[in-house]
Amino acid sequence: MLFSFFVAVTIIFAPAAHAIVLSGIPYAWGQGSYGQIGDGTSFNRYTPVQVSGLTGVIAIKGGGFHTVALKNDGNVWTWGANWWGQLGDGTTTDRYTPVQVSGLTGIIAIAGGGEHTIVLKNDGTIWGWGRNQFGELGDGTTTNRATPVQVSGLTGIIAIAGGYWHTIALRNDGTVWVWGRNQFGEIGDGTFNNIRPTPVQVSGLTGVVAIAGGGVHTIVLKNDGTVWAWGNNEFGQLGNGTISYYNPTPVQVSGLVGVTAIAGGEGYHTIALRNDGTVWAWGKNDYGQLGDGTTTHRNIPIHVSGLTSIEAIAGGGNHTIALKNDGTVWAWGQNNDWGQLGDGTVVNRYTPVQVSGLTGVVAIDAGFYHTLAIKHPCP
Repeated sequence: MLFSFFVAVTIIFAPAAHAIVLSGIPYAWGQGSYGQIGDGTSFNRYTPVQVSGLTGVIAIKGGGFHTVALKNDGNVWTWGANWWGQLGDGTTTDRYTPVQVSGLTGIIAIAGGGEHTIVLKNDGTIWGWGRNQFGELGDGTTTNRATPVQVSGLTGIIAIAGGYWHTIALRNDGTVWVWGRNQFGEIGDGTFNNIRPTPVQVSGLTGVVAIAGGGVHTIVLKNDGTVWAWGNNEFGQLGNGTISYYNPTPVQVSGLVGVTAIAGGEGYHTIALRNDGTVWAWGKNDYGQLGDGTTTHRNIPIHVSGLTSIEAIAGGGNHTIALKNDGTVWAWGQNNDWGQLGDGTVVNRYTPVQVSGLTGVVAIDAGFYHTLAIKHPCP
């Protein structure tokens, strides 16, 4: 394909599963051209730097070229590219340090799409802002929004995720709802209608406990530990052993059980974490983003080399990151030009390398060419 897509966004929000939500200080590295690092500059950063002026952060998410953070007071802060109003501050001005999103309180989860942002309130409603050309804000229009609008007709939501031009939600009954662009069947209702501006239920899918978005595909984790996916499968990112352009209904990822977390990268690769702490990946691999030491695309899951004791995963544009249980962060894939692997170089890596100088990390995520972490402050 002639175009490239953003990462996946996140996995699941399950407050009942955690007695304590750790808060901390956000760090970022990689491309800074639009301010997405949040340190007041437009410089690329090849090792982690602290985001200016933010503490008490409990979640951080990467959009395509912007960043979203949730503080422990329920307020949302954003920075970086703002071409479509994706920062939610009522302007289309790029921001190099965090700005608070207008008129939002009581937020419990956040997600970044390619050029839009989505949040979940404590009343189970979803709100979004930014680009809406394909209906990715779910308000029944294709009007871009620089301040939050409510997604139409959805309540009882427990998790959210973003693809590049589509948005995904998980209801408390285990059903999945999607809206936005549907060129490759990423909505999952058996159609290829290009614009779906209100939520549509994914066909034949129940018992879902986690969701993630690739650029033009969608991934879910069921309560039996199996992974299902749909949408574009050009590089095998659906993981069912085939290659195809369109897949408008869910297919099961081959040979993968005991999965506890999922993530989508760039639109063309997918990542899963198993209950034994190992990481598995499949799809496009031109920069080594699958972490198997090669640049061979894979249409079934392969084991990421040399990683154990992993607790969290995330996908960037063409790179992948993982958080170990010792608080260190590891990364692999594309690193040229931007330094998004955080090892102080601009060398692509085909197997995991440790991010320099970062310990005590409790959460990770990535944008297209930048990477994010929350570090728990030392006692």
